[in-house]
Amino acid sequence: MTAYVIFIRDAITDAESFATYGKMAATAGAGHTMTPHVFYGPLETLEGAEAEGVVIVSFPTMEEAKAWYNSPAYQAALPYRLKGAEYRVILAQGLG
Repeated sequence: MTAYVIFIRDAITDAESFATYGKMAATAGAGHTMTPHVFYGPLETLEGAEAEGVVIVSFPTMEEAKAWYNSPAYQAALPYRLKGAEYRVILAQGLG
């Protein structure tokens, strides 16, 4: 079943590190079947804490999403995201 990775950005804490993450993350999807659905477009928080930005990508399965997340390319980019911004990241399985 389709799996969705949802990135909720709460705040940028280091713009330079975040820019490095962006460059590295852009190429980390190579070799993985992923589809972007939302990429930092306009948003409105209806409930809960305000979000600064949202990204939603889908993968054919939970296993493929985890393979991308745990890939050497994404793991190399991850420290820059962790230093550059506060995020919540959620992996959710779709309905079918």
